[in-house]
Amino acid sequence: MKTLCAFILLAVGSVLTSPVENSKASLMYPYGTEWGDSKNPKSDDGTSPAISIPVPFTFYGKEYDSLYVNNNGVVSFGVNVSQYTPDPFPLDGGSPFVAPYWGDVDNRRGGDILWRQSQDAVLLSRCTEDINRYFPEVPFVATWALVATWDRVAYFGSASKKVNTFQAVLATDGKISFIMLNYDDIQWTTGIASGGNAKTGLGGTPAQAGFDSGDKINYYNIPGSRTPEIINIGKTTNVKEPGRWVFQVDEFVIGVTTEKSDCLM
Repeated sequence: MKTLCAFILLAVGSVLTSPVENSKASLMYPYGTEWGDSKNPKSDDGTSPAISIPVPFTFYGKEYDSLYVNNNGVVSFGVNVSQYTPDPFPLDGGSPFVAPYWGDVDNRRGGDILWRQSQDAVLLSRCTEDINRYFPEVPFVATWALVATWDRVAYFGSASKKVNTFQAVLATDGKISFIMLNYDDIQWTTGIASGGNAKTGLGGTPAQAGFDSGDKINYYNIPGSRTPEIINIGKTTNVKEPGRWVFQVDEFVIGVTTEKSDCLM
């Protein structure tokens, strides 16, 4: 029986984007057990164990040394998140988290939630190169990264073959922190416990994407969140690459803006 948990969070940024058609599979960072990833258990509303990290991740002025990768599309700091129907940011709790796609995932019905933290030179070089390209004015060399991937995950109550694949990459140099949200294939928005249709995975209260710092000041709802339009998140961006959203999150920073003409093919 599902249990609804209440909690809060917040974030920052203001970006206007328009959908664009483009291939974005190449935006996904490598993942899988062959890359050293751990897998979350097959469990409705499950989570990883607490993951201790060797380099502090600064999230809006607070340093965190542990986090959770939660089945329902959330990476959280300090406390795991089992809530399956998303609320808009800011929330009424205080637990900060990053939500690449907060919805009612059920990996018992299909898919895997994988994650690894790494200080591998090749991975850190890719993070550094990507972030330097989007934020050339910020001197940044990644010293730690987390790659969390929801690979072909089904929704709660699914009576279809629809699955979603998306990813969150967190990177820091110990002071400056970034989050990168990558979207490969999004086919559903809602589980049946959130009012969705078992056969379509649509309707009800759709998924939420963005982040929330927990201070009710710094938070960001990616456009389309909790509306049917979130199904198209893989066609939107704030960094001129459809299927990717990137934010600096160690302090208040307005997100990279993208003009409408830059988004449309």
